[in-house]
Amino acid sequence: MSTPFYVSPQQAMADRAEYARKGIARGRSVVVLQYTDGVVFVAENPSRALHKVSEIYDRIAFAAVGKYNEFENLRIGGVRYADLRGYTYDRADVTARGLANVYAQTLGTIFSSAAEKPYEVELIVAEVGNAPEDDQIYRLPHDGSIVDEHGSVAVGGNADQISNYLDQRHREGMTLGEALKLAVESLSRDTNGGERTLTAEHLEVATLDRTRPQQRKFKRILGRQLSRLLDEHGPGDGGKAADGDADAEGDTATDAGATEASGASDTKSAKSAKKDSGSGSSGSSKTSDGSEGSSDS
Repeated sequence: MSTPFYVSPQQAMADRAEYARKGIARGRSVVVLQYTDGVVFVAENPSRALHKVSEIYDRIAFAAVGKYNEFENLRIGGVRYADLRGYTYDRADVTARGLANVYAQTLGTIFSSAAEKPYEVELIVAEVGNAPEDDQIYRLPHDGSIVDEHGSVAVGGNADQISNYLDQRHREGMTLGEALKLAVESLSRDTNGGERTLTAEHLEVATLDRTRPQQRKFKRILGRQLSRLLDEHGPGDGGKAADGDADAEGDTATDAGATEASGASDTKSAKSAKKDSGSGSSGSSKTSDGSEGSSDS
């Protein structure tokens, strides 16, 4: 009978962690930022049916990267937990901290179990408070640990590069448009330092807006509203070019108006001259007729 191959627990856990990290890195990134009125979620996701960002409860939202079927199961489990706890106790008892603990237990159990592969997912759970200092953002890696984040966080893809970019540029008191612009800029950067162009069709954007009068603070930003925010807070050169084009159009319209006015003036002068000419011919005709009449007499 052959002796089974021995692998140390440390090596086995390292292999499982490396396997999960590679799977997560293949996914497109998700960025979460705090702004003045709440928390904004921005994901590179061209699909309109498979969401990376979803609502969990009144003030709580969920974002994930990795294998869709795995984090979708976690999302559904979180919704069930929140609904049951809110119904059994009180809606205020459902918190992002409690939900993050539930997810951590689930991910930790799966990661440490040798019977199945680890989940290739990384989660973000966020809750908006009554004030910016009350906002909560938790990042949950594949092994079930919990990281309390502040300001900004990125997961999936080249998350390290994006996080460094956000840490250098994110500040408190940003508007929604400024935060969205920063998020898109960070997602547009490639690992080799280049930049891509991300339009509204490539993005999934949602917010937890504390100023909403409804009890549910989650809102998706879609279509024209998203395009307008991206256009208003696009690169400065584009805005200047647009102003220049508008000025050029105004100048063209002014020139056209001046030409038209000049043409109208010339036409009017021509008509006046023609009228004067016609009057003169009529007068001479009458004089000629008068002379002939005198001659006949």
